[in-house]
Amino acid sequence: MSIQSVAVFCGSKDGFDPLFLKEATAFGNLLGTAGMHLVYGGGNKGLMGAVANGAMAAGVKVIGVIPEILIAWEHQHEGITELHVVADMHVRKKMMYDLCDAALIMPGGNGTLDELFEMLTWNTLKIHDKKIILLNCNGFYDHLMAHMRMMQAQGFLYENIEHRLMVASTAEEAVHLLQSF
Repeated sequence: MSIQSVAVFCGSKDGFDPLFLKEATAFGNLLGTAGMHLVYGGGNKGLMGAVANGAMAAGVKVIGVIPEILIAWEHQHEGITELHVVADMHVRKKMMYDLCDAALIMPGGNGTLDELFEMLTWNTLKIHDKKIILLNCNGFYDHLMAHMRMMQAQGFLYENIEHRLMVASTAEEAVHLLQSF
């Protein structure tokens, strides 16, 4: 089965490294070339807004899922194909998982890590088997990957972390990984 839709989990802020915004926009644009559509958090700020705007510029279908509580914080995107306003974060994550074939994790904060670890946990428990790619711009996730390898080395993971989580350094590399499935 080829990947048709990709959920992107990322920051609702820009971060300090300009490469983060560049890669978010590039990934959105590259989805158009790859014939995939975007599922994301529904915001119009930060990396979220950049990936959505990049995808919209490429003519890609963009589906946003935003909880009511975050509408004021993340300024829901008015220009996307579909916007689902849901009750809470749990409903948001579940809907995003249901709408995607694979997930990409970009730089972000606590919410992004929550989404990453829930996807990894659900994969481990066989709740789903969706491909997960970590976009490690400028080494943003180097320490996290080292920690997960330490968890594995200390016997706390059921399998090699690389079986569940692939790492890309650029948006282009991430799209190539998605196309290889």
